[in-house]
This record gives sequence, C-alpha cells and structure tokens, in this order.
Amino acid sequence: MNTVFKALADPTRRQILDLLKKGDLTAGEIADHFDISKPSISNHLNILKSADLVMSEKKGQYIVYSLNTTVFQDVITWLINVSGKGNETP
Repeated sequence: MNTVFKALADPTRRQILDLLKKGDLTAGEIADHFDISKPSISNHLNILKSADLVMSEKKGQYIVYSLNTTVFQDVITWLINVSGKGNETP
C-alpha cells in the first residue's frame, strides 16, 4: 500500500491517472499532454506500474496503458476502514 501512496504523491502521476480515467492511451498520447520529456513520462509510468495502479499491454509497436481499477477499489476500501466509516452500524 505504501508504494501506492508514494506513486499518488506526485502531481504529474495523478494527472496521468486522470487521463487514463477517460480511456486507454499509449505513452506517446500521454506525453502529448505534458511539457516534460518522454523519458520522464516513461519513468512516471513505470512508477505507476510498480504500484499496480496502471497496467500495460503491447499492441503492435505500441504499449497501451490503462487503469488497474482493482487496486483503486482496494485503496478505497482501506481508506474507508481506516477512517472508521466502514465499521458503523445502521
């Protein structure tokens, strides 16, 4: 869980996740939204992949990135349980 929060701490990585909410994108398509180098975008994508927040799939000569929604569901469940909101009885 710690790697997830470290990955989410960076604003560029959060912007990448926002882009991927709208649909799958290649690294080049992601890079087009930023004024930083493609190697920097690649580094951010690798950090997101290491945290299992993003998945990648090779399609032809491109790598397509998508959100790993399972991890987001786990994080939300964890946050609810930590906050005590999930332990309330009606």
